[in-house]
Amino acid sequence: MTKPGEAVDAAGTTYPATTDPVPAPPGRRRVFVDLRPLRESPEYRRLWVGGLLSKAGSQMTSVAVFIQVYSLTHSSLAVGMVGLTLAVPLIAFGLLGGSLADAVDRRKLVLVTSGLLAVVSVAFAVQAVLDLRQLWLLYVLTALQSSLSAIDTPARGTFTPRLLPPERLPAAAALSLLSFHFSTIVGPLLAGVVIAAAGLQAAYVVDALTFVVGLYGVARLRAMPAQSGGTRPGPRAVLEGLRFLRHEPILGTLMLLDLNATIFGMPHALFPALAQSHFGGGARTIGLLYAAPAIGGVVGAALSGPVTRVRRQGLAVLVAVTVWGASIAGFGFTHVLWLGVLLLGVAGAGDVISVVFRSTIVQVNTPDALRGRVGGVNLVVGEGGPRLGDVEAGLVAAFTSPAVSAISGGLACLVGVAVVAVAVPAFTRYEAARPPASG
Repeated sequence: MTKPGEAVDAAGTTYPATTDPVPAPPGRRRVFVDLRPLRESPEYRRLWVGGLLSKAGSQMTSVAVFIQVYSLTHSSLAVGMVGLTLAVPLIAFGLLGGSLADAVDRRKLVLVTSGLLAVVSVAFAVQAVLDLRQLWLLYVLTALQSSLSAIDTPARGTFTPRLLPPERLPAAAALSLLSFHFSTIVGPLLAGVVIAAAGLQAAYVVDALTFVVGLYGVARLRAMPAQSGGTRPGPRAVLEGLRFLRHEPILGTLMLLDLNATIFGMPHALFPALAQSHFGGGARTIGLLYAAPAIGGVVGAALSGPVTRVRRQGLAVLVAVTVWGASIAGFGFTHVLWLGVLLLGVAGAGDVISVVFRSTIVQVNTPDALRGRVGGVNLVVGEGGPRLGDVEAGLVAAFTSPAVSAISGGLACLVGVAVVAVAVPAFTRYEAARPPASG
């Protein structure tokens, strides 16, 4: 039985009912990102602000680690190994982390993982202050940070559906992506300023301090116990989550589309070569290419107001992935830098819109008791797909050219979208569920 002012969605989650389940009023809110989740839920607002600062701090640490590893080794291979030490633990522990999130109070779990992540940031700072100059220690700390994130991320992903009603989830997803892309731009820029002014240790210290705000946001949340008493974490619980996805074609199709876009259409590994061969530039051009999708993501998230009123969400995902693939293919054709940057920005905006709808569909259609495990699978797909995409792009470029790799990857992504649209017509027809009556 729900209390006054509460409602229950189709997944069995109790959330605060709103008295404003209608589309945003006329004016700028029709175009710009919907801020109602931040206004209506103090808990969500504190969580969002804390997450924004924590993400920016994490980006500072990432830049600091890359700089420190290169200063120790002067080896690009050694720097590349940092990515491997990040990806392997996330993939290895992502599924188990999701099962743990479905077994315990998620708020308490995130408090523990966030606290430990803060300790790791302090350890980064200490080794920099003491000038230990130990490459293995940097790798160990990076792997430990990634392992904790593999548990923290799926648990955090279960908070929003409990704090907001279903009709606010698309807006919340857009706000989350705005936060992510903003921190991706600001964090590295701030890291460069701080490291130049006060050294590597200062960047690590700033990251540790940002956790204070993040921990405060989580500490002020209500209890988040697993519904129905939770489930015992471990391989059996993981398999239960995978079986759920196997019998949910809509969710399975979402993850297939994500893999299609990231494996075939991920151009990051091609940027250094294309910056030189296509655009005749150096390090600044490479940095601009890497920043372009994030800038497009910020613009796409900031102008995401209309997406909260889209009901054909399955079709919207297909269109957004099509925009991504077409933009990447077009990027491979052009030799004009401003056009290439523009196309990458459009790709980033398309990715944001795709993620908004994918996140909403997953949250609405996943029972609360399984949200941690499904979030763990999402984490593995989200981290594993781009890494495989880097390999695919590099291999094709080695046998052909970087331009051919970008073009063929974008076109392969478009073919994948067409195949999915034909093979799973129910996904194309998928519509957002009507918001339940309040009260």
